[in-house]
Amino acid sequence: MSNNLDLSDRRFGYILTAPTVLIITLVILFPICFSLISSFFDYTLINKSFNDFIGIDNYINSFKDEQLFNSIFVTIYFVILVVLLEFILGFFIALLLNSITRFKSIYYFILLLPLLINPIVVGLIWRMFLHPQLGIFNYLLSLINIEPVNWLGDPQMAFITIIFVDIWHQVSFMIILLLAGLSAIPKEPYEAAKSDGANIYECFIHITLPYMRPVIVVTILIRLIFAIKTYDLVYIMTKGGPGDSTDLISYYIYRSAFISLNLGEAAAMSLILLVIIIIITIPLFKYMNRLD
Repeated sequence: MSNNLDLSDRRFGYILTAPTVLIITLVILFPICFSLISSFFDYTLINKSFNDFIGIDNYINSFKDEQLFNSIFVTIYFVILVVLLEFILGFFIALLLNSITRFKSIYYFILLLPLLINPIVVGLIWRMFLHPQLGIFNYLLSLINIEPVNWLGDPQMAFITIIFVDIWHQVSFMIILLLAGLSAIPKEPYEAAKSDGANIYECFIHITLPYMRPVIVVTILIRLIFAIKTYDLVYIMTKGGPGDSTDLISYYIYRSAFISLNLGEAAAMSLILLVIIIIITIPLFKYMNRLD
């Protein structure tokens, strides 16, 4: 009798999980498999067929393209800066908010506002703010007799601007996750440490950081993956320019697919990007397992 119940429970569990498995298969596995197949064919928007098998030529052509390596370098530089700056700023603000007892719900609402805005809309808003002639930033500079800045027309300034806008949009994500981790730390260790004469710095090093380590790793891991895939801001604000100063790899893949019309080569580069993400995340997953 118990075996029959176990079997029926198991079947019921399969029925409940079937929709999720189906959605994951359609949304994740199918595109990956399609990209893998496309990467071995001369598959373009003009020639949408799998008749011309070319083996690994798309991968070879990708690695021969110097622009790909430039995009990878720009992406690595971008990801390191945004994740590092967002983490430092986010952790600092999370520590401040964790010590506040009044009006917390108001602060949470303000923090959520940037995250609720679509990245495309964020790019449009900031492009308007940073317009050389009509933007509010250059208007404010003119009030103090400073020459207008070509925020998106200068290569270095455009890269810095994209980083700034990304931080403005995404730092709230860091703050919310880190604040949730800080709120879960029990009060007893702090009280015991203070009774032993520990100062704020010692409490942070010996209590806060050890408790927060798993949360920090997960937060950085998630943000790292999304930063590597950044596309929207570049597409709306700079189109990868000026020159190739903001040509992140996601936008480079988009150009290969929909401007150069070479879907097969774009699929190959997408899989290369997937491998890069996996290589980066594996050490973090191993570190998380050691923490557990």
